[in-house]
Amino acid sequence: MHKFADLIDQHIEELATLDTLNAGKLFSWGKAVDIPSVANTLRYFAGAADKIHGQVLKMSRELHAYTLLEPIGVTLLEPIGVVGHIIPWNFPCTLFFSKVAPSLAAGCTMVVKPAEQTPLSALFFAHLAREAGIPDGVMNVVVGYGATAGAAISAHMDVDKVSFTGSTEVGRKVMQAAALSNLKPVSLELGGKSPVLIFDDADVDKAVDLALLAIFYNKGEVCAAGSRVFVQEGIYDEFVKKLAVKAKEWTVGDPLDPTTRVGPQVNKTQFERVLSYIEHGKREGATLLTGGKPAAETGFYIQPTVFTDVKEDMMISRDEIFGPVMALMKFKTIEEGIKYANNTKYGLASGIVTKSLDIANTVSRSIKAGVVWINCYHGFDIDCPFGGYKMSGFGKDFGMEALHKYLQTKAVVTPIYNSPWL
Repeated sequence: MHKFADLIDQHIEELATLDTLNAGKLFSWGKAVDIPSVANTLRYFAGAADKIHGQVLKMSRELHAYTLLEPIGVTLLEPIGVVGHIIPWNFPCTLFFSKVAPSLAAGCTMVVKPAEQTPLSALFFAHLAREAGIPDGVMNVVVGYGATAGAAISAHMDVDKVSFTGSTEVGRKVMQAAALSNLKPVSLELGGKSPVLIFDDADVDKAVDLALLAIFYNKGEVCAAGSRVFVQEGIYDEFVKKLAVKAKEWTVGDPLDPTTRVGPQVNKTQFERVLSYIEHGKREGATLLTGGKPAAETGFYIQPTVFTDVKEDMMISRDEIFGPVMALMKFKTIEEGIKYANNTKYGLASGIVTKSLDIANTVSRSIKAGVVWINCYHGFDIDCPFGGYKMSGFGKDFGMEALHKYLQTKAVVTPIYNSPWL
């Protein structure tokens, strides 16, 4: 695994280029952030591989018991077996290794299906895995469509677990296939409509920057994007004025250009989907503050878009758009802000901007989401488990919790005869 990571470091530019060509991701971000981070993910779980420990159990009867992992044979856990990984197109490299690295460390073999839109980096990783000495048959990359290749993995009787990141709709199908086959366990990281709550005591300039980062990073194609922004009424007007100015700083253009901050949507289907939601927002009565149109005559570029006067029942407030579209709303009290934040079927991520420790503590404990970022956003880290509540799925990526997804506990019990103590 360490050698695999070293090889990735040696091919940063090639991998970043593949993701730019496939997904329209910013080359500069891929080179500086995405690709180095996946090498670090491999090293993190390589370091965890020899620290998987079970326990000796204190039994209430004359029995001795411990949990087991072969081939060590003592006090550890077992790899779950063959794992099917189905990954999306928005972060092809990051999400590849959020699943592959912990399952390798756990001792599993795997079949990885990248999204049909972004197969190139996954195939390159398969090539590097062989160069690193990972045995044939341990990490297998199979390209194909979700309805065929993904469905086959989910329903296969010899696949022992499925880890899926993608839409809630497809997540349901994965669970159904797993249940109807061999009852394999499933972990799902699904959609989001994440709230950002900005309170009256916040630094307005900082709050504006965080809100824009939350929704426009990676052209809004982020499951944890802060697409619903709630601003307390005392600073709302000032916030809107500064937001309208700063949103224009998010320049749209060629993802290979280092000055570009927003690249194209991944394909024509996603481009048209985002534009259709913008039209829904206009028809339902929201006010278009910025953007709202294609950013170029050719290509799948969309202007960073902000709607104000949004109501909770509007489609742009309810549905995951997966594009650079912010729904901006006003709230009065802390209790009202919490109520608005939780009024969603999703529960993946959330943000709080405040100088008050009391507000931060109260709100972070009240929001139903898998992660709460306080005075920051997109605060991902390899040590921090990431996963959702409600219809955003279950199971965690990153951290030691990710490793445990690919292990199962075996209890071994032996009678004790004539022991003076239990």
